[in-house]
Amino acid sequence: MINTASFFIAIRYLWGRAREGVRYLRGAAAGIAVSLIPIIVTLIVADGMIKGITDRYLELGTGHLQVFDLNAFENIDEILESVKEMDGIRGVWLEQRGMGILSGRNGRTGVTVRSIDPSFWDDQKSTQLLKIIDGVHKPHSDRDVVLGETLAENIGAQVGDTVRLMTVRTNEEGRMLPRMTSFTVNGIISCGYNELDALWCITTYDGGNRILSSDQSSSSFIVKIDDPYRKADFYAWELSKKLGNDFGIFSVYTWKNLLHSQYSSYETTRQLLLFIMALIVIVAAVNVSSATSMLVLERQRDIAVLKVSGASVLNVSAIFLWGSFLTGLAGSLIGITIGLIIGININTLIRSLENLLSFFSNLFNGNDIKILDPGFYLETIPIIIDWQAVFMIGFFAILCSVIASLIPAYKAGKLKPMELIRKT
Repeated sequence: MINTASFFIAIRYLWGRAREGVRYLRGAAAGIAVSLIPIIVTLIVADGMIKGITDRYLELGTGHLQVFDLNAFENIDEILESVKEMDGIRGVWLEQRGMGILSGRNGRTGVTVRSIDPSFWDDQKSTQLLKIIDGVHKPHSDRDVVLGETLAENIGAQVGDTVRLMTVRTNEEGRMLPRMTSFTVNGIISCGYNELDALWCITTYDGGNRILSSDQSSSSFIVKIDDPYRKADFYAWELSKKLGNDFGIFSVYTWKNLLHSQYSSYETTRQLLLFIMALIVIVAAVNVSSATSMLVLERQRDIAVLKVSGASVLNVSAIFLWGSFLTGLAGSLIGITIGLIIGININTLIRSLENLLSFFSNLFNGNDIKILDPGFYLETIPIIIDWQAVFMIGFFAILCSVIASLIPAYKAGKLKPMELIRKT
């Protein structure tokens, strides 16, 4: 008896007629498939959410790198030109950022005042992530502001309205004094992420420099590079060397440093979700062990014939190990395929489900139903498929199936043929 024969007998048990024991292994394969569907969908949704939110922070918020000058930014123009000359640098902008209170027709709220050169908003990646709700996507003068969509809704601001921004300055005596400045809203934008849209009050660099005092705001260079996910640390080191040698003491931070706690939280949540889903796969693998045990009991006559024909313990055990392997493989292929189909179409499915639930809710004078609260999630989930993770999930399911069937397969190989013949 050779391993090839064990393999084909296992195929017969899995895809043969029902009386050949197929009902056990097929049921176990179905269990594996069902357990893998949610883990694949969770992987796609989690990766899409993390990538989508991170991209918005990188391209529209912190940039890929931020350079803080401990010498109060002397020779600004010279420094900018020096950074722009470096290979792989996509753009450099000087930004001053502070806090304030913005007042509109419907109330007031705290905002993040971002004063930066308008060309920052013309960057290709920035324009891809920005949606213009009304007006334009960048301020044209020092008296213009562009507001995030949620912020504009909160204070009731529209394009053409005059809003008042209160900031704080410190006088020579060390006392903090308020300063009121009027701006005209010339644009309302959205990046698809409520947490950013609710805070953005954008003006030109000169406009912000006029109202933000140096002791109540932070200034930095925002730098964008070609490959922020893999080369941020490299360019941080190169910038530190170049600027430190030429202009003085600088502190260079990557987006990983600036968003460390937030990004770590996302990754931890992702790993926890996948771990919980992995437990479901392990439970499904236990079902493979039960199916193998039942198959051994049903096929005792076959085992006896094989043993009398000269089959060794390993040959008989190999039949059931191949069966568990093929069961895990079939379940993995089916489950992963269905999971990928659902994951790729997750936005359409969510919208359809929301519309259906909202329809029934409105019949009873209820509100529209939102499955994903736009206050915490993206409006549209980017579809990200980590093929390496998908492969590892499939491999894990198959491995669990084989390991779970080791004991019943070994016991099948140790059965004595004469005792089996007497029983049957």
